[in-house]
Amino acid sequence: MKCEYFDAGVCRSCALLETPYAVQLQEKQARVASLLPHVPWEAAVASAESGFRNKAKMVVGGVRGDVTLGILGSDGYGVDLTACGLHTPGIQAALPSLVGFLNEAGFTPYRVPDRDGELKHLIITEAPSGDLMVRFVLRSPAEIPLIDRTLASVVSVNLQPDHKAILEGPIETVLSVAETLLMDVNGVGLHLRPQSFFQTNTEVAAALYRTAQAWIADLDIASVWDLYCGVGGFGLHLAAPGRAVIGVEVSEQAIESARQTAAELRLAATTWRTGDATAYALAAPFEPDLVVVNPPRRGIGADLASWLERSTVKYVLYSSCNAESLARDLALMPSLRPIRARLLDMFPHTTHHEVAMLLQRG
Repeated sequence: MKCEYFDAGVCRSCALLETPYAVQLQEKQARVASLLPHVPWEAAVASAESGFRNKAKMVVGGVRGDVTLGILGSDGYGVDLTACGLHTPGIQAALPSLVGFLNEAGFTPYRVPDRDGELKHLIITEAPSGDLMVRFVLRSPAEIPLIDRTLASVVSVNLQPDHKAILEGPIETVLSVAETLLMDVNGVGLHLRPQSFFQTNTEVAAALYRTAQAWIADLDIASVWDLYCGVGGFGLHLAAPGRAVIGVEVSEQAIESARQTAAELRLAATTWRTGDATAYALAAPFEPDLVVVNPPRRGIGADLASWLERSTVKYVLYSSCNAESLARDLALMPSLRPIRARLLDMFPHTTHHEVAMLLQRG
């Protein structure tokens, strides 16, 4: 991928951009394999080299009437990145129009060094259909009246009053008629609410869920727990006649989304609970055949790993964005043997990775 921002030294986030993509993938595969127990590795899932990122988290800079969308420069002021080639085509097309709207409406960019202004970030997500979600992160409610509620399929405002390196605050209000962005993944309509987590690479996420389906297709599994379930991606893909699925996630918004999709698909044997994954497992009155875990970078931790080791769970499907924490967790579960593994490149041009691994007891 050719990037003028990278060549000019304006943005170096894609640290591996000068490395041929095939080499990037080989080096990632070698790196994760070196960190993890010996296991048969399936062919890695490659990403498109550009136009793959479905979410743009843009810092709002500049001044009223001459706004920039991009990142913070070394001086703390905004740097334009509207032509970033990582973003999906719909986002790339929308960003110049959004800059025009912000200028015409008269938004006041938040200036970090001066601690003044209102609009801090614009967060844009594109669905496979081309529909967009646009979130305005403001310091206060003062400029909410400037927002066009029909600007995108879903429009919301988030209030982040603190002068901290935190992208968004806890208070979010949807302004548009539609409250969710429909992410069609493998024919499963996942409902994304503004503060719900979703993988930023839709095509590779779809491959991840297809991999999970294929791996358990011939296994005798009547019950599944989808821990850290988010909007239900794994659990909804693994739901099947004669199989009960329970999803657990701390985000109430995400659980609402999972329930909505399950209702639309008439998946009556699925249950979705708001709560902590570890607390749920330790207190549950029964143990399932399969546990799916998709934790943050820190991994599942000692408490949940130790419970899995003591349990009668037959299989664990572990999706990890950090092979180092995955290795630590595996060391606490020696009774669960890795039998399949796959690298999925969600994040081209960086050292970040996603690893799916299937574990079997015995």
